[in-house]
Amino acid sequence: MSTIFKRLLDHFGPQGWWPAETPFEVMVGAILTQNTSWKNVERAIENLKNAGCLTPERITSCPLNELRELIKPAGFYNQKALYLKELSRFLLDHPLEELATLPTHELRRLLLSIKGIGKETADSILLYVFNRPVFVADRYSHRVFSRLGIWRGPYRYEEIRSLVEEEMKDPEELKEFHALVVELAKNYCRPQPRCDACPLKDLCSFNREGE
Repeated sequence: MSTIFKRLLDHFGPQGWWPAETPFEVMVGAILTQNTSWKNVERAIENLKNAGCLTPERITSCPLNELRELIKPAGFYNQKALYLKELSRFLLDHPLEELATLPTHELRRLLLSIKGIGKETADSILLYVFNRPVFVADRYSHRVFSRLGIWRGPYRYEEIRSLVEEEMKDPEELKEFHALVVELAKNYCRPQPRCDACPLKDLCSFNREGE
């Protein structure tokens, strides 16, 4: 993993994820980014900011129809509006300061108990809000690791997550690594890959098999 990380960092440079002004904005973004692009999430978050609705208190009190309209650019707005209300109510009962004192496994269990938060969203929050040493093993990582030959078989979230966490322990490195893998997948390791320009092409079993 260290070689891959260094290569990607040299190629793309530091990514500085997660782009947000507050921890709550990160959590909102983690829900809104489900099944959509970050560009759409940015538009939805800007709407929430302009309406003064980017706090747990304001989202909780915001009429559901109004909230749906504000986050409409992010897609699936009927579901996501409900998820944001669930998250906001949870945070009013469990302030971030209290959650930050919990061990990672307990905090992850609580996050997964919130409607609309699955493993990927929970781990994004753990990593980018609470600075815990977890890896967000999204579908991009499965594609990249499978082609590199360091993962064999179907997508298994927990196992891919553990594969990275066994070697990487620093939350700041895990943040960068996650962001860099996403950049690689979007720019080179696409469904139809651009192997010739890929910074990892000499390490990639998929590229060698295609030669």
